[in-house]
Amino acid sequence: MKKRVQIYTGFERFWHWMQAILVLFLAFTGFEIHGSLHFFGFEEAVRYHNIAAYLLIALIVFAIFWHFSTGQWRQYVPTLENMRAQLEYYVFGIFRNAPHPTKKTVLSKLNPLQKITYFLLKVVLFPLLVVSGLLYMFYRYPTRYGIEAINIESLRFIAIAHTLGAFLMVAFVILHVYMTTTGETVLSNLRAMITGYEEVEEPTPTPIAQEVPQS
Repeated sequence: MKKRVQIYTGFERFWHWMQAILVLFLAFTGFEIHGSLHFFGFEEAVRYHNIAAYLLIALIVFAIFWHFSTGQWRQYVPTLENMRAQLEYYVFGIFRNAPHPTKKTVLSKLNPLQKITYFLLKVVLFPLLVVSGLLYMFYRYPTRYGIEAINIESLRFIAIAHTLGAFLMVAFVILHVYMTTTGETVLSNLRAMITGYEEVEEPTPTPIAQEVPQS
C-alpha cells in the first residue's frame, strides 16, 4: 500500500533548484568565456561567471552547515548493500518494468548508485571546481596591501583542471536529468522535487504469531 509522504524539505528543494540554476548559468557563461557561445560578451560573461561562482560557494557553505546540523550527511555515505540489484535494475529491469529494488523513505532517499555518485560529487567534483576556480580568479591578483594573494607558476594546469571539472559537471547534469525520468512515472521524481511529496510503499507489517490453544 502506498502513502503520500514528504520526502524533501523546503530547504532541500531550495538548495537543489538554486544549485541547478547556478550550475547551468556557470556552464552557459563558461562556454561563452571559451568562445563557444556569444550572448553577454566576453567581459560581461567573466563578470557574471564570477558572481555566480561566489553565490554557489555561499550556497555550498550553507548546505554543508545544514547537512551536518541535521544529520542528513548520512544519506550520502556510500554502501555496497543492494548494489548488484540496483545495477541489474538499471541495465535490464528498467526496460522490463521491474519493481525498483530500493524503496525510498524519509530516512533513506538514495539508492546505492546515487549514494556513490553524490558522494563523489560532493567530495571530489565540487571541491575541484571551487578550488581551481578560486585559484583562477586570484592568480597573482595583488591584495590592497600589495601582497600577492596566490602566486603560481602557470595557469595551464589550473585551467585544464577547471575545464575538466566543468565538463564532468555537465555530463552529470545530463545523466541526472535522464535519471529523473526513471521513477514510477516520467515526471514523478520531478514532481517530488517541486512539491516535496512522493508516494512511497508503506512497510508491510510483520504478522503476529497466534498462540494455538492446547487441547
